[in-house]
Amino acid sequence: MTDYSLVFTLVFSAALVLGLLVKFYLSSRQIRHVSRHRDVVPSAFAGTISLAAHQKAADYTITKARFGLLELAFGMAVLLGWTLLGGLDALNQFLVGTRLAEWSPLAQQLALVAGFGLISGALDLPFTLYSTFKIEERFGFNKMTAKLWLADLLKSTVVGVVVGLPILALILWLMGSAGTLWWLWAWAVWMGFNLLILVLYPTVIAPLFNKFKPLEDESLKARVTALMQRCGFAAKGLFVMDGSKRSAHANAYFTGFGAAKRVVFYDTLLNQLSPAEVDAVLAHELGHFKHKHIIKRIVMLFALSLAGFALLGWLSTQIWFYTALGVLPNMNAPNDALALLLFMLVVPLFSFFISPLFAQLSRQHEFEADAYAARQTDGRDLSSALLKLYQDNASTLTPDPVFVKFYYSHPPASERLARMNAIQPNTAGAAA
Repeated sequence: MTDYSLVFTLVFSAALVLGLLVKFYLSSRQIRHVSRHRDVVPSAFAGTISLAAHQKAADYTITKARFGLLELAFGMAVLLGWTLLGGLDALNQFLVGTRLAEWSPLAQQLALVAGFGLISGALDLPFTLYSTFKIEERFGFNKMTAKLWLADLLKSTVVGVVVGLPILALILWLMGSAGTLWWLWAWAVWMGFNLLILVLYPTVIAPLFNKFKPLEDESLKARVTALMQRCGFAAKGLFVMDGSKRSAHANAYFTGFGAAKRVVFYDTLLNQLSPAEVDAVLAHELGHFKHKHIIKRIVMLFALSLAGFALLGWLSTQIWFYTALGVLPNMNAPNDALALLLFMLVVPLFSFFISPLFAQLSRQHEFEADAYAARQTDGRDLSSALLKLYQDNASTLTPDPVFVKFYYSHPPASERLARMNAIQPNTAGAAA
């Protein structure tokens, strides 16, 4: 083992251990903090949230956090197994020794990524099943049947193969054939692929999993259309998605890109909110577009992806990168798939430590969208809609502040309502 290899092994091990300790610490803080506040509804919500609903949210949060600790420990063990304990190296050596490698080096690399994906998915399966059919079922959120779950699994696997394998094959081919600047071409292909998916997802992929019907409520349609016109926004259609066949959680979102944008309401959302509250939630989503949050995130994705591909381009040529992570580079076969998989395994370890920066940016975007919605609609409707969604989704009103900084992409309810009170003290404050 070279000096560089030993150093990177130590850095990788330190990041793994430190990340595990920090995540355990954060989850433990969250569990303790929510438990301490379980028996008293915060004063700001005393008139709108019942003690029973508050306790349900606390129990749901604690249960998921405890289960998350088990997932975390198992995930770190699996990561260690793939890397330093030689799992990825063993899988690679097995495939290199088959006739597939002689027939087509590219096919062997695709088989390596596919094998890695299948094994990883199988290892995650028990956790997914327990989360869906035990935790979500216990708290009344799961509406999935075993048949529907299996159908979703098969569909997502087929979509992954049909959509994922061609783009993966193209990137691997570029890695091996496009010279030292292959990473620049691969980045361009990857970004083009992501933009294409934004266009195709609403009309091609999403309907494979859910039914989308045009919004039939004429009065609500008129309200929503008037709001969008007032905000200078156009969409290709207003649709209702049958989210209730999988979960009781409610949501609304924009999907698509450019002329393909459409507004999608979960049927559960329309059942839980009044027309004025639906208006306010939609105005919040419009706020993201008005503040160009979507464009900003796409630009950030472009920049981060470019940096990532450039880093991968350099690391893929360094022998110590492979050996430090428990993998012997192929001498008579390409190492591109190995480099790609190792990079995907390692990057999340280090990016976790800067995740508070991205979480903070996301929460700031949510504040800005709330402010826009409070100006376009009655702030009381947005406040009451948020409270209903927090209650119906069993989101705790008392998260740990440090945990929030790392993991919350949306601000806690107390912070969101306080901001709206400051924007519209004569309206938003009445609902809080």
